[in-house]
Amino acid sequence: MNTTYFLAILVCVVSPLSLTARADAPILTGQAAMGDYTTDTPGNRRIIAVADLPAPYDTPSSDNGPHIVTRPDGAWPKVPPGFTVDLLATGLTNPRKIVTAPNGDLFVAESAPGRIKVLRQDADGKIAKTVIFANGLHQPFGIAFYPPGPNPTYVYIANTDSVIRFAYQKGDLTARSKPEMIVPDIPGGGRLRGGGHWTRDIVFTQDGKKMFVSVGSHSNDNDDAFEKHRADILQYNPDGSAFRIYATGIRNAVGLAIEPQTGGLWASVNERDQIGDNLPPDYITHIEENGFYGWPWFYLGDHQDPRHKGEHPELAGKIIVPDVLLQAHSASLCMTFYTASQFPSQYRGCAFAAEHGSWNRSVRTGYKIICVPIKDGKSVAGEYDDFLTGLVTPDGDPYARPVGVTVDSQGSLLIVDDGSNSIWRARYTGK
Repeated sequence: MNTTYFLAILVCVVSPLSLTARADAPILTGQAAMGDYTTDTPGNRRIIAVADLPAPYDTPSSDNGPHIVTRPDGAWPKVPPGFTVDLLATGLTNPRKIVTAPNGDLFVAESAPGRIKVLRQDADGKIAKTVIFANGLHQPFGIAFYPPGPNPTYVYIANTDSVIRFAYQKGDLTARSKPEMIVPDIPGGGRLRGGGHWTRDIVFTQDGKKMFVSVGSHSNDNDDAFEKHRADILQYNPDGSAFRIYATGIRNAVGLAIEPQTGGLWASVNERDQIGDNLPPDYITHIEENGFYGWPWFYLGDHQDPRHKGEHPELAGKIIVPDVLLQAHSASLCMTFYTASQFPSQYRGCAFAAEHGSWNRSVRTGYKIICVPIKDGKSVAGEYDDFLTGLVTPDGDPYARPVGVTVDSQGSLLIVDDGSNSIWRARYTGK
């Protein structure tokens, strides 16, 4: 079995109306909000505040990687009342990212084999056709259509060390051109300062004038030459020109998304490891232009990483505190905003993201879907909710590790799971 599995938490950003609709939901704060998988239940609400953070090394650093098991009989993802989960596709190979094309086709990056597949749904939302769109790629991950809107002419792919694009017309199942190199020197992969976090996500601004590419750090907490242009979000023109660093100090922004109401850039971020079970939290946040988020010297404002004690005191007071703090080591991956109408109205505007699940924690956390309230493009009180849970057995072994998320043309939420190499579908069937 492939041991390089990942788990995703979906982050659902909901409108203020939903707060009223869920007013009787349990609210977990402080230590309770930092709980493990045994406390996960759809509808739980969590608020982790900076004031709740323990001191570094308050608990030992754990090496507790997941042991992926075959889904036991009777085990199934749990979702709120009125929702149904079904298994949409199986037999994929290391699926990592999923994006819905404007015509409704599903583009899936199978990163280890180096290919992009297209899955086409039938009228019932089931997969009717699966075709390889392109192969021979180098750990592809991010997928974006350009220009934004109903009639893109290109599909962009973020390899681990480059950004390429293929000519595209709506409905294409296979690439109609050879790949065109757009950015040849993304740090990472085997050729350029290789190693470390390898996923590269890609999104365009709503007006299509700028392209963002996320590049994770080479290391856990180093600041050496291997980190040049890493732990950053990079910005380009769509043709690859006008390179600049848009935001820094972001250890690994695996998932990028554009908030539909404001057009702002958001990211789902893996923070550093090995300073305790509950430190520091992963996070979901809007990304400020020229913003600095602390890595590797600080975290969550002026909290200094003990491995960099006394370094760069001039940075104190300049570190942005993220919007929504998540349970530490959850491995927050892809995210997407919900703009369809199949789900109840309180979910519209919601951003779903992916928590891949912990390895550096004594008892597992992650392996679930969460929701974060948003008002006018901003988080509300740093809150998030458990949405989809139940992916870990009572013995503590996960049978699924969601990574990518998208909303299909029917308004269902699709979840790529590289633990079982499958795609799950969550849809609302209630009244």
